[in-house]
Amino acid sequence: MHRRKRLKSAKGEERTRMRRGERFAGSVRCSSQFSEANTPLAMEACALSRCLLLPRSVPFANCLPSPSPSLLCFLRHGSFSSSKFSNPSRVLSPAPGASLSSSSSGSLALLFEVEGVIADIYRFGNREAFNVAFQKLGLDCANWPEPVYADLMRRSGGDEENMLTLFFNRIGWPTSLPTNEKDSFVKSVLREKKKALEDHVSSSNIPLRPGVESFIDDALKEGIHMVMVTTYGRNGEKTARALVEKLGQDRVSKIKIVGKKEVEESFYGQLILGKGFSSSLDEQLLKEAQKAASKEKQRIAEEVASILKLSVDISTTPSEGFEMVLATLRAGAELAGLPVQNCVLLSGSQTGVLAAERVAMPCVVIRNSLTARAEFRSAKIVIDGFGGADLTISKLLSKIWSSK
Repeated sequence: MHRRKRLKSAKGEERTRMRRGERFAGSVRCSSQFSEANTPLAMEACALSRCLLLPRSVPFANCLPSPSPSLLCFLRHGSFSSSKFSNPSRVLSPAPGASLSSSSSGSLALLFEVEGVIADIYRFGNREAFNVAFQKLGLDCANWPEPVYADLMRRSGGDEENMLTLFFNRIGWPTSLPTNEKDSFVKSVLREKKKALEDHVSSSNIPLRPGVESFIDDALKEGIHMVMVTTYGRNGEKTARALVEKLGQDRVSKIKIVGKKEVEESFYGQLILGKGFSSSLDEQLLKEAQKAASKEKQRIAEEVASILKLSVDISTTPSEGFEMVLATLRAGAELAGLPVQNCVLLSGSQTGVLAAERVAMPCVVIRNSLTARAEFRSAKIVIDGFGGADLTISKLLSKIWSSK
């Protein structure tokens, strides 16, 4: 009788160990590629899953040291975070059904786009940089006063190549320019404009958005993590970092900055931009579905084109630039030490809003002169500026989570 009880107990213990091992193995297999990856994190996860199947008589510490912070963070939140980027013990997530406003401010991070949010560079700086570029290229007939610049911005939707094309179609292209070199001419103007803007931002006093400094100070007092994303602005990372420096050394020392280097060093950046792995099965399936839909569109378009004797080509893969934006937002969350749903992107661009929606990060739009009339359907809040009747920390904490 006692022998039967011991056998029954042993079988029950074995089933429990198997269930624990299956649950753990399922948690570390976020995608088939990751489970096959020969990375330290993947090997540690596999070793730890095997240890869970050992008899209870074998001390856990004898088979494997304590899990690394990176693995602990992945197990808790389904996202990666290295000790270089964050402290997993600070990663807090609201209880199911609870709003974040009821938890501490330390469990919230604000990710700022720079161009258009910290400073309205499209109103102060861009126009002057174009005029400097025209002068350097000897285009004396080209000069953009503010009304002309505003009209070109409105008609082109802010696309700078279109702005130049519209302008020179109106006044005439340089007489010495061959027709087939218009595209290269436009690109040369944009290169000179970018250089001029970098010099202009570094040397002149481009104003910050009214109220942004007080907003940042209030956020820091509340213990909210502050992250500036400088990777995907229209005018490059150098310009974005120069704008961040205008906040003052005291503020900058308390703010984290995510540039290209930080993105590449993040776990998500290494997996996506370096190895081509997907961070989650959902995102991988979404990409495959998008490819399938695009291929079907291509097939239908080709059938129509064959009748009309046309040539068509529809892209079936997400742009490299958009992948960088997605990686930047995830790297910002890693740097703050929080899951993406505990971060809020303060954006001034359609690209940022779409990327935030893709990674399930709440987004607040701060309008600027470029997006004054644009619609942002997926944003939680669309507002004109900081402070007063616009965005404050108290309004952010009270409104954004109640709208979830």
